[in-house]
Amino acid sequence: MQRRIGFTASPAPEAQAALARLTKAYGQYPLERAEVIVALGGDGFMLQTLYDTQALDLPVYGMNCGTIGFLMNAFLLDNLPTRLKAAEEAVINPLAMRAETVSGRFEEGLAINEVSLLRAGPQAAKLRISVDGKVRLAELVCDGALVCTPAGSTAYNYSAHGPILPIGSDVLALTAMAAFRPRRWRGALLPKSAVVRFDVLEAAKRPVMADADSRSVRDVLSVEIRSHPGIRHRILFDPGHGLDERLIREQFV
Repeated sequence: MQRRIGFTASPAPEAQAALARLTKAYGQYPLERAEVIVALGGDGFMLQTLYDTQALDLPVYGMNCGTIGFLMNAFLLDNLPTRLKAAEEAVINPLAMRAETVSGRFEEGLAINEVSLLRAGPQAAKLRISVDGKVRLAELVCDGALVCTPAGSTAYNYSAHGPILPIGSDVLALTAMAAFRPRRWRGALLPKSAVVRFDVLEAAKRPVMADADSRSVRDVLSVEIRSHPGIRHRILFDPGHGLDERLIREQFV
């Protein structure tokens, strides 16, 4: 028996054309009545779909109508019910960000990939890093730093020369971007339960912005980051093409 499918698609013409073909072939259920969500687009749209539907606790199967599609499966019109039945599920907990700005305002956000801090002016940022309330690095002079999940370790983290983390490893990566002092400091591996705090030093002179999967907060004074075990994102992949396989493959290209 075919599962009730709720399709969602990015505004891109290719994704909209795919949506029309798939709904004609398999029907369309409102997401609230669906048993599985099929997202059509690229990785950015997949992340947005996961955010928008997290309260439904439904598995999401992505089909790539974008460019890289690291979180997506190949687009095929045929045999979708069979593919959904055979798909393997990966569960990801997002990161929760709580940022305080220099004006005293607090902003919160969730990130499936990473929370990053970036300099917002011509001078390098100065950051103090604490883990579970203990200062681990009194001063990091850099262009920025990030904390990422295993799912996000092949994204911004990887381009900053951070480590690739296996899915299910219960580890977070803390990675620096263009560290000046300490010289060539690359970061650290932390347990998933760790609470990471960045304090921005000389915030007026060296402004810093924080970004949780593209939700930006400017002029931050401090940022606290932790894994959010209460939220589960369920992502479906074709057999043999899951996140574990993709993470391994990325290290040999």
